[in-house]
Amino acid sequence: MKTKMFCYQCQETAGCTGCTMSGICGKKPDVAAMQDLLVYTTKGLSAVTTAVRAEGGKISADVNHLITLNLFTTITNANFDKEMITARIRETLLMKDDLLATLVDASSLPEAALWNGPESEFESKAADVGVLSTEDKDIRSLRELITYGLKGLSAYSKHANALLQDNEEIDTFLQRALASTLDDTLTAEDLTALALETGKYGVEGMELLDQANTRNYGNPEITKVNIGVGTRPGILVSGHDLRDLEMLLEQTQGTGVDVYTHSEMLPAHYYPAFKKYSNFIGNYGNAWWKQKEEFESFHGPILMTTNCIVPPKDSYRDRLYTTGAAGYPGCTHIPGEIGEKKDFSALIKHAKKCAPPAELEQGEIIGGFAHAQVLALADKIVEAVKSGAIRKFVVMAGCDGRAKSRNYYTDFAKALPKDAVILTAGCAKYKYNKLDLGDIGGIPRVLDAGQCNDSYSLAVIALKLKEVFGLDDINDLPIVYNIAWYEQKAVIVLLALLYLGVKNIHLGPTLPAFLSPNVAKILVENFGIAGIGTVEDDIKLFFAE
Repeated sequence: MKTKMFCYQCQETAGCTGCTMSGICGKKPDVAAMQDLLVYTTKGLSAVTTAVRAEGGKISADVNHLITLNLFTTITNANFDKEMITARIRETLLMKDDLLATLVDASSLPEAALWNGPESEFESKAADVGVLSTEDKDIRSLRELITYGLKGLSAYSKHANALLQDNEEIDTFLQRALASTLDDTLTAEDLTALALETGKYGVEGMELLDQANTRNYGNPEITKVNIGVGTRPGILVSGHDLRDLEMLLEQTQGTGVDVYTHSEMLPAHYYPAFKKYSNFIGNYGNAWWKQKEEFESFHGPILMTTNCIVPPKDSYRDRLYTTGAAGYPGCTHIPGEIGEKKDFSALIKHAKKCAPPAELEQGEIIGGFAHAQVLALADKIVEAVKSGAIRKFVVMAGCDGRAKSRNYYTDFAKALPKDAVILTAGCAKYKYNKLDLGDIGGIPRVLDAGQCNDSYSLAVIALKLKEVFGLDDINDLPIVYNIAWYEQKAVIVLLALLYLGVKNIHLGPTLPAFLSPNVAKILVENFGIAGIGTVEDDIKLFFAE
C-alpha cells in the first residue's frame, strides 16, 4: 500500500494548502504517517492520564516527559527517522496499557485510548487517524490550532525538564487539552476557548523555561558575539537546548576543540555562565535554512539538539549528530535521558580529525536584551519614549525561512523610521540583526531578547511598560506587532500573546494554512489578526499619525 500524507503544520506547506506528496521540509510520506500515529497514540495516552487524575491517581514524571517528548518529536524539521518514531509509538502503547490497568472505569474513554495494534497495523492505522480524519473543516482547524500550540508548549517544557524543572499544572493541562481534541461533543466555541486557554499555559510554559535558564545560567546581559572563526577544529551546536550545550562545553575543556553556536543557539552567548568557557568562540552562520552551505564549510561535526534540521548533503552527513527529540536516518544519535549526562566523546574525537571552520564573515553582533536587562534600562527607555526619541517599538519576533517573500522583513527593517526600535526573539532576527541600523541615544535599534521562547521576555517588557505608563490596555502602548512564523513554537507564542490581550498582530509571510475561513474570521474579528502587505503600505499603516 502506497502511503499517502497530508500535513499543513508549517508555513512552507505546499501551495499554502498542504503537503500531500512529500513534505517541503524533506519529510517523506512514511515518516509523516508515523508522526500522525505518534500524535494519535499520545492523545490516547493523554486521555488515559486525564482519567487517572480524575480518579485521584498520580501520573509520574516519566509519563509526563514521554508525552512532551513525543509531541516535540513531531515538530517540523525535528525528526526524520521512521525507526525512532516507531519506537516511540511502541513505548507509548506499553505505557498506556500499564495506566489503563489502574483505571476503575474506562468506559468513557475514546478509541485512541483503547487502541493497541501490532506494528504490522501501524501503517494502516496511521492512514485513518491523520489530520483529515476530522471531517468538519472548522473543528479540524481548531483541533489542529490547539495541537500545534501544544507541540510548541511541549518543546519549551522539554527544555525546562532538561534543567530538572517540572510543572505538574502545565503537564495536566497539556494532557487534558490534547485529549479534548478527541472529544466529538466539543463545539467550535468550546475549542476556541480551549485555544485561548492553551495560550495561558503557553505563557506559564515560557515562564517556567525562562526561570530554568536564568537560575542555571544567570540573566542574559548585553553581549557582543564574535561571528568570525578561530584556528582550531570546532564543533557547531544548533537547535535550542542549553543543557546539551553546557554538557558539550564541559567535555571539550582541554581537548583543543572549539565550540560555536548556530542559528537559535546564538543567544547562549548572552548568559553569564557560558562566558567562562574559553573555547566558546562565537556564532557561525545564519538562520537554519542556510545550513546546507554553512555546515559544509564548517568542516567539523554538527550537533542538532532540537528541530530545524534540513536534510543533509552527502558531503557532511557523516558529521551530523542528533540528540533529544531530533533524529535523521544514517546520522549518529547521542542518547541521554533527563538528568543523565550525555557522552559527546564521539563528536570530540571526530572534531580532532577535521580542519578548522572556513570563515564566512567577520565582526560582531550584539544581543542579550531579555527582560531583566531591558528593565535595568527602563528609565532610559521610558525617557526616550517620553521625549519622542523613540516613537514606537516594533515586535518582529518569530521565525526565518527559505521563501523569497521573507525578504519583506529585511526590507521592512531597513524602511523603518529612525525613531523606531525593533524588539525581536527567535531566528527571525537573522533577517536584520547584521544590518547597521544604529542606535537611539545609545539604545540599539535592534533589541534581541534571545531564542523563540524568549518571546516571553517581550511580553514581560510590554507589561512593565504598560505599568510604567499607567495604561489600562496593553494595546495603548507604542508597540506594533509584525511577526514572522514558520512552525509550531510560533503558534504557542501567538496564542500566548492573544491570551495576554494583544490585538492587531500582523502575521506573515502567509497566514497559517490550517486556519479555515471561519476560524480565520474569528481571529480577525476578535483579535485583529492580519497578514502582511507591501513594505510601503505597512510602514504607512503602522506609523500613521
